[in-house]
Amino acid sequence: MSETATQAEIALKTSFDLMKDAGAQSLRRGAWEAFANAGLPNKRVESWHYTDLRAALRAVAPLAGAAGAVPAPERRQASCRLVVLDGAFRPDLSDLAALPAGVGAQSLREALASGEADILAALAGDADDAMIALNAALMQDGVVLRIAPGTVVEQPLEILNAVSSAGAAHSVYARSLVMAGAGASATLIETLESLETSDAQENHALLLCLERGARLEHVCSIARQAEGAVRVLSLLATLGEKAALNSFCLIEGGGLIRRQVFATLAGEGADAAFCGANLLRGRDHADTTLLVRHQSPGGKSREYFRYIIDESATGVFQGKVSVAQPAQKTDGAMQSKAILLSDGATMNSKPELEIFADDVVCGHGATCGRLDADQLFYLQARGLPQSEAEALLIQGFANEALKLVAGEQIRETLEERISAWLARRDTK
Repeated sequence: MSETATQAEIALKTSFDLMKDAGAQSLRRGAWEAFANAGLPNKRVESWHYTDLRAALRAVAPLAGAAGAVPAPERRQASCRLVVLDGAFRPDLSDLAALPAGVGAQSLREALASGEADILAALAGDADDAMIALNAALMQDGVVLRIAPGTVVEQPLEILNAVSSAGAAHSVYARSLVMAGAGASATLIETLESLETSDAQENHALLLCLERGARLEHVCSIARQAEGAVRVLSLLATLGEKAALNSFCLIEGGGLIRRQVFATLAGEGADAAFCGANLLRGRDHADTTLLVRHQSPGGKSREYFRYIIDESATGVFQGKVSVAQPAQKTDGAMQSKAILLSDGATMNSKPELEIFADDVVCGHGATCGRLDADQLFYLQARGLPQSEAEALLIQGFANEALKLVAGEQIRETLEERISAWLARRDTK
């Protein structure tokens, strides 16, 4: 730790001392050294330029302890659910008995204690990021899901990361791992929500390892939190030959949210899509940062994101597609669009391409503006009040990002949540 370490960074060392012997000691020590050398990210770090976490995190809340008896969190869609509460896997709240054939689940804490080599190797990851390193150093628990080769899972699997609150702020470090064998196919719902509104500090990581020909539909839903909450969510995905990942994320604001995606298309013909809708108001701050790396020929990637920003909220989109020299015939496209609903709303967009191959088709674009005045006039001229006309246009704009969500029931649930957000806007 440097001599100029902040009080928060010094306090994190105390948390590490509590966790350093909780399995995977070598991995934890290496991760802590990486974090200690870098410190909390700040605006001088290029990839964190628009989200100064060192300034936002002045104090560190103590690690969450084991939660007692709590009511089962609300279930929004049919799924086989696995619950991580306050950073601890809870079999008593999970649908372990309903897991389909070919799917196995266990606690990350147990996997670390037993030192399973393939899990430790998968957890190591290769992202160069201080908050992922901090997550690895302090990881408390999570879920390890194994999907056997060739297994086709019909019912969605869900990992619910929930935070309870006894009125005091606390911090949570959860890490989950999904390994899909060759030719396997499944839908994974990742849900983050609080049972009570609290100023929690959360650092979650989800690692996806898709072997040859595996296919995964991934839907992430981040529910609203208190304005003082800080959430950092990292998705690390590695795709083998002809593997396919289709990922969508709905962010409903609440405090400071940083969602970062590190995807590596390692195998030939791998296909990845990352889409999302961000609904922000008040003093919300939502940052989506992606690094998609094409390393083999014939890969395809798509990134489509929509932002609806009201009041004094801030949206951030940083997307980088990197194409290595062997990755010929790569097809990449990236697009970010934002609608600002007030003069105080802010959007920062930074799409990038880094290409070392000479036979590729890659492009990016970003737009930022207000609701179309002509369309508003057209709807109002046909009798719709202004609020309804605005809601109709916003809903249509947000729904554009839902087109790539494969499951009809999941898509309808997401549309209903967007409608509910708009309804709350109308009642203010």
